[in-house]
Amino acid sequence: MIWSVPGPSSLRDAWALKHRDVFHLPRILRRPFEFSRRLLKVESCSITESKSLIPLAWTSLTQKLNRTRGIYLLSQRRKFSTMPELETNQRNSELFTPPSGVRGMTKLDRTAFTKTVTIPVLKVRKEVVNKLMQSLKRATLRRPGIKRVIEDPEDEDGRLIMLDPYKMFSLDSFEETELSILKQLNVNPQISKYNLELTYENFKSEEILKAVLPEGEDVTSGFSRVGHIAHLNLRDHQLPFKHLIGQVMIDKNPGITSAVNKINNIDNTYRNFQMEVLSGEENMMAKVRENNYNYEFDFSKVYWNPRLSTEHSRITELLKPGDVLFDVFAGVGPFVIPVAKKNCTVFANDLNPESHKWLLHNCKLNKVDQKVKVFNLDGKDFLQGPVREELMQQLGPLSKERKRSVHIVMNLPAKAVEFLSAFKLLLDGPPCRSELLPTVHCYSFSKDANPAEDVRQRAGAVLGVSLEACSSVHLVRNVAPSKEMLCITFQIPASILYKKQPINLENHEDPPLKRQRTDKAFSEEKIQIASKT
Repeated sequence: MIWSVPGPSSLRDAWALKHRDVFHLPRILRRPFEFSRRLLKVESCSITESKSLIPLAWTSLTQKLNRTRGIYLLSQRRKFSTMPELETNQRNSELFTPPSGVRGMTKLDRTAFTKTVTIPVLKVRKEVVNKLMQSLKRATLRRPGIKRVIEDPEDEDGRLIMLDPYKMFSLDSFEETELSILKQLNVNPQISKYNLELTYENFKSEEILKAVLPEGEDVTSGFSRVGHIAHLNLRDHQLPFKHLIGQVMIDKNPGITSAVNKINNIDNTYRNFQMEVLSGEENMMAKVRENNYNYEFDFSKVYWNPRLSTEHSRITELLKPGDVLFDVFAGVGPFVIPVAKKNCTVFANDLNPESHKWLLHNCKLNKVDQKVKVFNLDGKDFLQGPVREELMQQLGPLSKERKRSVHIVMNLPAKAVEFLSAFKLLLDGPPCRSELLPTVHCYSFSKDANPAEDVRQRAGAVLGVSLEACSSVHLVRNVAPSKEMLCITFQIPASILYKKQPINLENHEDPPLKRQRTDKAFSEEKIQIASKT
């Protein structure tokens, strides 16, 4: 809205002199009105009495300023314009950034994160707070450890509702439904300011780490949770801050009492890794609940990845009661236990003695120890020993009467493809029906541009057969930039699984030779046919 003030320059000067209190306010108080003043447009017209020349809007403005000394009104946009919202957004963008002095901190000092910020608030009567909060859910402030409603220091019967400074700039920031509720409850929608003290408890972990680490560097705010343990995988530029990062993870995540960092790659033999305790207790005995089953283990000595929970469920759903599962690299039992709970027969193996111990423990813990046979062998020995013996029974002559499926899970992504060679010529005797052939679920990593095709080709190369038309590849998860974890599923071809049957020459008889038809016999047959006609 553009207001026009008629009159010559002398009259304008007189009017400005009379209302100089508006333009000589401290800069912090005058700022909201400067945009309107810049928009003020002056035109010439006939001179009339000066009192009548003062616009009513400015009179109202002066009266409001006199009544609200010391209170900074953030919104009167319907009566005058405030600063553009773009400028407000720029000011607010650093509201919830910790003080700049924490940059480079390597030993956590929580007191250094204290700062005071100015936020918008809405003054209301205490008896209407409960009715208002649901309707103002969009507009209220949401910060860790900060109450959205506090007592009004100037009115014992009043309350202040904290508003989100990124959303609420002025009266126009309220939606129509919100304004309607305010009107029904007789609440003045005028927005005021409040000085709020922020402490370490009020900042999020990513905000703290972004303020501490060198500017522009990646910030670690995510981790794998294993019971009470936060498992991080820090990069080189984060290592000088590792103890601070560990403590922040503990502080900001309820239930986390220990933070560890992986300091080497997973050992391909036992699938565990060395770790460093960054902060908190050194107790690595974890208790985990996944897909409604309980697991206990020493995290420092076995392999456990909470990011595979969905994959464990996917494979479990493929099996039906009565089916058979062979888990070649079973770990502590995330495939084994849910499958055994479906009344399937399970053969589980792991080379790591610690994994074997906790696998037995978890089978008892989940009451499936009578349904699972547990082995502590190398994967190849397990396939060529217990697996071979059981397959000979499952797929033998009596298999025509059986309808259960056989599944073999090989979850060792770094090396599982190499173990596929153990299936070559594994079984003796005549091949079983094709629908009874075992189904393999083999996991692998790939950095190839076409990871699915890469896994198919590598698995097929080990088996010596093309898997293009008889396999499916499932993307499990993204492990790192340009590195995927996949699962290839296929039935082992009978030509690969079974040894070729020798031909018994002693009992071999050639079929009798047919008598060759001579030209004479052919001519006689033609004559007989002709005589009949």
